[in-house]
Amino acid sequence: VARATAGLAAYLQKEGKTTRVAIGYDTRLLSDAFAKTAAGVLAAAGVEVYIYSRPLPTPMLSYAVRALGCDAGIVITASHNPSEYNGYKVYGADGCQITEEAAAQILAQIEARDYFQIPHMSLLEGRGKHLITAVPATVYDAFISETLAVSHLFGDPADRNIRVVYTPLNGTGIEPVADVLQRAGYHGVLVVEEQREHDGNFPTCPYPNPELPEAMALGEQYAREADADLLIATDPDCDRVGVTVKDGEGYLRLTGNEVGILLLDYIASQRKKHERMQSNPVAVKTIVTTALAERIAADYGVAVRNVLTGFKYIGETVGVLEKEGKEKRYLFGFEESCGYLCGTHVRDKDGVGAAFLVTEMCAFYLAQGKSAAKRLAEIYEAYGYTENTLYSYTFPGADGFTHMQDIMKNLRATQGMLGHLVVTDKEDYLPGKDGLPPADVLVFRFADGSSVVVRPSGTEPKIKIYISVSAPDREQTAPLTAAIRAAAETVIH
Repeated sequence: VARATAGLAAYLQKEGKTTRVAIGYDTRLLSDAFAKTAAGVLAAAGVEVYIYSRPLPTPMLSYAVRALGCDAGIVITASHNPSEYNGYKVYGADGCQITEEAAAQILAQIEARDYFQIPHMSLLEGRGKHLITAVPATVYDAFISETLAVSHLFGDPADRNIRVVYTPLNGTGIEPVADVLQRAGYHGVLVVEEQREHDGNFPTCPYPNPELPEAMALGEQYAREADADLLIATDPDCDRVGVTVKDGEGYLRLTGNEVGILLLDYIASQRKKHERMQSNPVAVKTIVTTALAERIAADYGVAVRNVLTGFKYIGETVGVLEKEGKEKRYLFGFEESCGYLCGTHVRDKDGVGAAFLVTEMCAFYLAQGKSAAKRLAEIYEAYGYTENTLYSYTFPGADGFTHMQDIMKNLRATQGMLGHLVVTDKEDYLPGKDGLPPADVLVFRFADGSSVVVRPSGTEPKIKIYISVSAPDREQTAPLTAAIRAAAETVIH
């Protein structure tokens, strides 16, 4: 951590100017110690530091960077990974996670430094020299206010008595999510007690990823016992959101794609209804996120920009719009892995804002006498049912890394077929495509409109395949998905 921070400091100071960095951290084991280490290294290098005094969500670090006029930001987190992990994310002055060019330059500075010869200043000394300062409470308050401002009710009624179960999965969301919902008038919020307190061991949820059924299980038990209308779960750094909604007598766990299309439809329909749709609106999604979003967006006159996998590219797109003086064109952004961005005050996926808007959306439909599950069914009826599934294959160790490279090489060499299936079109993003930077991603398309995307994970020793199929109803998608998965596995294995 010290070496990485020294490299970041050198990168920021290469032009000899005074620099300022904001630091945030989550509830994981040693996150606070790593954050303080980073602060001490920056202070020793003469960099002014703002550090949060307690664990708070990653999107609040993105917000603080811009609110405090910082040149960069650091957040110590491993997001949704198991407890033995931790990580180090760097943000630019625009509040976005850095992309390839800046990362390469910072890495060069890191590699030029010795692990054990890093100057370090204690927090006490740093504070005494006014180099290390706590992030002001006004930044927290402003973030909450900006979050509440993404409301799309526009005077329409919402059932404020909606029964909500919320779990922060022992992470950072408990304070701001509860605060936002309380201030918005949603007082029927029940917190999962076993997962309320900060605890980096995640004792009741070894895999605190709201994409996974086991992460939602305890919350769903609470929801059934309380006859709740809605369950919301945020991951440890509160940038991802999992959602389960009441569906008749049972409950429906929504995928990230389904939450995304529900929010896109809600936001666009409300803006259209109240004549508040901005000029030339833009929605942003990743290339592995459901194509159904494009059909919905087109119906509302919204353009869709597809970006590479990773929310940093969605945040980057917002920044590009801002530089062009067109920030107000941004409508909504999401990715299939439970990441959503409902406003432009944050430049990363935002679990606080998404939790608020999901609650509002469900309360809005409840006031009309229907559930979000019912609205989802209406969307599928109007635009066709689309099912998107993700499968991961693990290849540990150095041999596994080599094997993954061979798999991607073999896939690139395939001509016209994927296993036993005829491929009508193959797209390779490695040389760069549609103005996007190079990425190790392949897309195979089939005659019936189905597709599969294959890519190595950027953070884990895994190859991931994303299968998208469309059919009149859910039951008819299963054999299509199974056939594509079997065809892909003949190459992957």
